[in-house]
Amino acid sequence: MKSIKEVSVESKIVKRLQNYPKCLELVNYLINDAELQEMQDYANNVSIKRLGYNDHGPVHMRQVTANAIKMLNILNQSGIKTSLEAEEIGCFEDSMCAIIIAGLMHDLGMMIGRQGHEEMSVILAKPIIERAVMHIFPDDLHRRTIIKSVAIEAIIGHMSSRKIHSIEAGIILIADGCDMTKGRARIPLALNTTPKVGDIHKYSANAINRIGIHHGQNKPIRIDIEMSGDVGFFQIEEVLLTKIDSSPAKQFVELYAGVEGEEAKCYL
Repeated sequence: MKSIKEVSVESKIVKRLQNYPKCLELVNYLINDAELQEMQDYANNVSIKRLGYNDHGPVHMRQVTANAIKMLNILNQSGIKTSLEAEEIGCFEDSMCAIIIAGLMHDLGMMIGRQGHEEMSVILAKPIIERAVMHIFPDDLHRRTIIKSVAIEAIIGHMSSRKIHSIEAGIILIADGCDMTKGRARIPLALNTTPKVGDIHKYSANAINRIGIHHGQNKPIRIDIEMSGDVGFFQIEEVLLTKIDSSPAKQFVELYAGVEGEEAKCYL
């Protein structure tokens, strides 16, 4: 059974896709896919209970998808073309379909382990991607090909360890970095109380109160981060900024972060 949080994020995703019928069809297919749900749940079990990491399961993958959809919509509303659009090989809805797939499957490799999980995510996701695009576009080989290709680029590039080139993959990279609020660290902090190397990631994520994604003033996308303490700056500087710096979409993002009650710092 899905958690209340999963259902809540799904509602946000569906609401943001009202103008894109093929994307809605794709999302409904994937969020109701029993195999994908089992894989997301097991990835989270390995991440939290076996490895002691933050949430990398169904809620995280849905939140990354919701973040990416919002960012891509902002770019579209600002007149910025996706890579598929700029190259005149696909439409905006194709780009949106690709980030939906990538968002919902990018961390499936955590089922196996942390090391190289991007590559494992591609291997595990590929059969689901292929049957999903066949279900949505049964008579359009071209659309199936470009959507699958961009989705795989976004999955394998979401850790900024591999060079990516499309705006779509760059948006997934940033959207993943933006899911770092205290909710992701709540369960790991409760389950794993013995100090160990790497705990800074959990404690810094636990200091992030809120992340807002809006239309920017000087650039199309503005990311606002509010923290309860200075330890949250670690998460921003070591995780999010690393991803933004590696993203082909960096030029479209402005970033502000600060402790609650204090003036926010402008990073970008």
